[in-house]
Amino acid sequence: MPRQKRLAVVVQRYGLEVNGGAEQHARWFAEQMTTTDEVHVLTTCAVDYLTWADFYEAGESDLNGVRVHRFPVDQPRDWSKEHRQTEKLLKYKQTLFDQIRWIKDQGPYSTALLQWIITHRDDFDRFVFFTFHYASTYFGLQLVADKAFLVPTAHEDPFLELPSYRPVFHLPRGIAFNTTSEQELVHRTVHNEQVPYRIAGMGVEVPDDISAERFRQTTGIQDNFLLYVGRIDESKNVPQLIDFFRRYRRETAVDGAQPLKLVLLGKANMPIPKDPDIIALGFVPDQVKFDAIRAADVVILPSLYESLSMITLEAWSIQTPMLVNGNCDVVKRLTKESNGGLYYYTYDEFAVALTTLLASADLRSTLGKQGRRFVDTHYRPDIVIAKYRDLLENGTNPVNLSDTPL
Repeated sequence: MPRQKRLAVVVQRYGLEVNGGAEQHARWFAEQMTTTDEVHVLTTCAVDYLTWADFYEAGESDLNGVRVHRFPVDQPRDWSKEHRQTEKLLKYKQTLFDQIRWIKDQGPYSTALLQWIITHRDDFDRFVFFTFHYASTYFGLQLVADKAFLVPTAHEDPFLELPSYRPVFHLPRGIAFNTTSEQELVHRTVHNEQVPYRIAGMGVEVPDDISAERFRQTTGIQDNFLLYVGRIDESKNVPQLIDFFRRYRRETAVDGAQPLKLVLLGKANMPIPKDPDIIALGFVPDQVKFDAIRAADVVILPSLYESLSMITLEAWSIQTPMLVNGNCDVVKRLTKESNGGLYYYTYDEFAVALTTLLASADLRSTLGKQGRRFVDTHYRPDIVIAKYRDLLENGTNPVNLSDTPL
């Protein structure tokens, strides 16, 4: 039996209060790996990705069997200022030095975290970095490249094309992609085909005790509803979702029409219009989220940029169909492969797809069941973790094969 390894998972934010797909992915991975390895998480004290302001106390603590080391951020981020800097970076040609300075300013940059990695690099067998964008990965990975692995969570965006990010994709001993779409995008953009990889993704686990009736009793929502789960901000294309939904309600709200709500779960980083048909419940515990998925007629994903989409996999696990934005290639591809939902590009397609789904409980049931079979085949925790273990154990092997047909 292989000896127990010491793994360090490096991620920008970590905790039960953190609302983010990559961070959820990192926490799931860390907790799964504790069954055979000693796992430490190296992270900042931040919760809010807009400011990176310290929220947790610096120091060490235990969370679900994982030893968590938190380090203060050197300084909070001025979101408005950094947004202007980002526009300048993308609009005008910048030197490599300018790009690296921008990565540091975008953060979260923690001198204490990076110094700890330097001091303790020999204490760990592997370092696993989540999300290529952030300073914790950019600067940390290059310090321990000889034992580093990357989970990039990359999607279509202009930052992937910046020359400054090339080392992050060329230096690791191995890379774990979420989907074939992500792998093809990265190889096409940064040309790092020589780096060993696996297409792993994230395992999906939902509790047995899920109740639609409990959600309706707790919230008082009795009407049919669409459900959105995630960060409520412009980067997730939520404004378009709200516009589409309100237009749909205006066009279909005739006498005798079935009442319909849009329920939003997640932290709001943008104004939400006052509308009796839009119900924002904020950040909720996982149990409430899963109950809401069971109660929803359709779960909707308007995002244009995803490297996977946990809410999509969770909805299918609970046999709830998806309606997704077809402009997001990754999720559209998942939806087509699974036959677990419909997708749209324009408002007219959104309206037709939604009407089709709401009109047939049998169709929703069939799509939900097909989605469940897809998740059981490709995203069971044991299947996914086996791929990670293979990569961490054999990452230097020049064989890049995956049995995930996505």
